Amino acid sequence: MKILLDGMGGDHAPDAIVEGAILAAKEIKDEIVLIGKQDALEESIKKYGYEGAQIGIVNASEVIENEESPVRAVRRKKNSSIVVGMEMLKNGEGDVFISAGSTGALLAGSLLLIGRIEGIDRPAIATIYPVIGSEPSILIDTGANAECKAKNLLDFGIMGSVYLEKVLNRENPTVGLVNNGTESNKGTALTKEAHRLLADSRLNFIGNVESRDLQDAVCDVIVTDGFTGNVIIKLTEGMGLMVLRELKKRFLSNTKAKLGAMLLKDQLQKIKSEFDYVEYGGAPILGVRGAVLKMHGSSNSTAVKQTILKAVPYVEGEVIGTIEEFVKEYGEVVTA
Repeated sequence: MKILLDGMGGDHAPDAIVEGAILAAKEIKDEIVLIGKQDALEESIKKYGYEGAQIGIVNASEVIENEESPVRAVRRKKNSSIVVGMEMLKNGEGDVFISAGSTGALLAGSLLLIGRIEGIDRPAIATIYPVIGSEPSILIDTGANAECKAKNLLDFGIMGSVYLEKVLNRENPTVGLVNNGTESNKGTALTKEAHRLLADSRLNFIGNVESRDLQDAVCDVIVTDGFTGNVIIKLTEGMGLMVLRELKKRFLSNTKAKLGAMLLKDQLQKIKSEFDYVEYGGAPILGVRGAVLKMHGSSNSTAVKQTILKAVPYVEGEVIGTIEEFVKEYGEVVTA
């Protein structure tokens, strides 16, 4: 397998990207290709003392910035790390493309250069969602589509289910639709129609779910539009950081509290890791005809390593082909 990695994307590129690639190379035998400004990447590789042959470089002299118009940048910056990586993926010169760069550019590149899976109107970002004391859920969509149709939400349920089955080995995953109540008649015209489509599908649909229950393992696949999903994931991150800050402040407030913190150190670290995006790595852009993974813009080397490791079962699990088969098999439902 050949893993294509955007060496210039993210807040800490290229060093965090290069270090993450080196860490991953110690755990897998697959080839890793860094794409970006060759001089900067070579300097970073030298900095970390890597001398192996498992990691290569493809030069790309341009970088797409977050402030740029995604579609315009993809069309004009042909030698950017994102466009070069997407073209390589499209041409079969790699099996998966990973980037911490502009989300908009990744989505635009996925659509313009790689194309959608037949039967899927809107690609979606599927993000790991932490669950208390249980295996994590998948939240889909978390930012690709601010506005959706009911059919799009059904597609998200299909794609999320396939991803969980193939990559996380979750058999017959349950699917829930985010709503303001659990009753089937609650919500907007969109969620009511989406509820009908999901209920009529062959998915393991359990009905509407409320946001307050998402961290209690209420379902495996959490379906919503990209605007709502992005708000949920950022609110969850913010609440987690706030709780950790408050705990740290209280545990350092006096000697007795410090002793208690020492006794609880392992458990507190476990809780922190369960809610840390770094541990889960990047999120797949599902619904396109190539394997594309989006990392958090502030990803450190550990997050990069985790994303690379996650890419292997994603490709080997043939997620894209399975989604195509699922959509084709249940086309009469999906296109309703």
